[in-house]
Amino acid sequence: MPPAQAGRKRQRRVPPLAAPARPAPASPPSPSRAASRGGWRWLRWPLLIGIWGSVALALLLLAFAWDLPRPDSLPAATRRPSVTLLAADGTTLATQGDLYGEVVRIRDLPAHLPAALMAVEDRRFRSHFGIDPWGMARAALANWRAGEVVQGGSTLTQQLAKNLFLTPERNFRRKAQEALLALWLERRFSKDQLMEIYLNRVYLGAGAYGVDAASRLFFGVPARRLQLWQSALLAGLPKAPSRLNPRASPDLAVARASEVLEAMVANRAITQAQMEAELGRMRLPPPRSGQAGWFADWALEDLADTFPGNADLVLRATLDTRLQATVEARLGALLAGPGARAGVSQGAVVVLEAASGAVRAMAGGRDYQLSQFNRATLARRQPGSVFKPIYYLAALEHGMRPDDDVSDAPLNLGGWSPGNGTWRPRGEITLEEALAQSVNTAAVRVLYRAGGPKSAMEMAARLGIAGRFPNDASLALGTGEVTLIDLAAAYAAIANGGLRVTPFGIAGASAGGRGLPVVRAAPRRVLAAEPVAAMRRMLEAVVARGSGRAAALPGRAVAGKTGTTQDSRDAWFIGMVGGQVIGIWLGNDDARPMDDVRGGTLPARLFHEVAGALP
Repeated sequence: MPPAQAGRKRQRRVPPLAAPARPAPASPPSPSRAASRGGWRWLRWPLLIGIWGSVALALLLLAFAWDLPRPDSLPAATRRPSVTLLAADGTTLATQGDLYGEVVRIRDLPAHLPAALMAVEDRRFRSHFGIDPWGMARAALANWRAGEVVQGGSTLTQQLAKNLFLTPERNFRRKAQEALLALWLERRFSKDQLMEIYLNRVYLGAGAYGVDAASRLFFGVPARRLQLWQSALLAGLPKAPSRLNPRASPDLAVARASEVLEAMVANRAITQAQMEAELGRMRLPPPRSGQAGWFADWALEDLADTFPGNADLVLRATLDTRLQATVEARLGALLAGPGARAGVSQGAVVVLEAASGAVRAMAGGRDYQLSQFNRATLARRQPGSVFKPIYYLAALEHGMRPDDDVSDAPLNLGGWSPGNGTWRPRGEITLEEALAQSVNTAAVRVLYRAGGPKSAMEMAARLGIAGRFPNDASLALGTGEVTLIDLAAAYAAIANGGLRVTPFGIAGASAGGRGLPVVRAAPRRVLAAEPVAAMRRMLEAVVARGSGRAAALPGRAVAGKTGTTQDSRDAWFIGMVGGQVIGIWLGNDDARPMDDVRGGTLPARLFHEVAGALP
């Protein structure tokens, strides 16, 4: 190797780097692969939405169904025991609790009853599957046009589901549950079975559940004997049973029945001629006594103690409906006419049988719908001179006689002097005359001859008057506080010969068709026959020639006593005729004075009118 080259470092020859390779141009995709990929993109979102929508729907249904009642068996009807109060003639006076009639079957009912119900509530009941989309759409359109809810889209099956299983709240959750239960009911039962369940369970107002109970209550006939117009009336009640039933509003009930008949014509269930004929036959029974509500309230007091247990009760009352109607009509006419002119706004009347204490009629005021306060049994008012026979009886027991003399001269007791009104003193008058003319000075003297206020209060207690009495001479003028019914019962002892009676309103009772004992106090003797006969004679003199002449009835023995308190705040007449005692009070609830109304004027006249209606 040459020296010059030996000194150099031998170098390797490195080949030059290769340039980066260029990618080959991509070949265009085939038409089939492009279509496949594009189709998948379009199908993926609907598929995902469908999957997640199904999951959401399942979760929603689960949420709705989570607390659904178990529909595997129909729940038993829960109800309060019913009480039916019948008048002496068998007409219904009042009901309490829930009324159920007999279980009805479709085959036993007139065909027009389910037809009327379907015509007005669910025209496609026989064809839908529990939910009626057409009906819901129709109702929604009608409500939109009216701007308020005027129609409902629920089917009879949905209504049944709500009534059987759900609460009455109105929200989307409850409606969804109602729909689910309706679908289950449609699968579980036939259409006829669903109709039967509905007709036996539906509430139709006035405490009546089911068409048989309502038919008996409103028309007095079982459901199998319903006439066409009666079926139409019942079919119209589910819309608003508390407002449309005949007990609450006869006019609205009849108007609704007419709408149902028109719907039946539109549904071709009946003809136009049939509808017009039924409209002509539509007659509701006469409304029950409007004022007998006071009697019913009084008669049904303490019912749980008198008849313990949970059985349905049928109670027979002592009330005479004909006499009750007379009392109501006469009292109403008096208060509207002469009473209104004399400043009288209220009154009370009680009629009871003297021998037993059975109450035959009772009006506790002017209008029960406006005031349920019973002025015959609850109002404590000063009795005035109608209290005088109580201590006059004590005087007779102490040996006085109707013909004995008593002074009617002016009297002063520690600065208190009772007045005698227009009576002019005669010096001495008989005991009978003193009572007949209601002379106050003589009455005070009789009170002290009878043993004073204490003796008078003891006699009142013996006769059943539970009042509040002052322990002074003013008691002779009736300054205590008593009720009308207690006074009438006390007078009954005078009418029946000396037996104390306790007023009662229930004569008989039964449960499940079996009679029940009715416990009540038996009449018991509290007065001897002799003083009672003398008092009866004296009270007859009051009517014959004294302050009670307006109460007299030609050809009949009438006895009684008038009473008037200071400034005519209370006016009374308690009288007896034909074995009956009639008690009357007139006044104002606020004790406002009347315009010279005394016991011998309007109360005595009212007694005359009521007594004239007695047999």
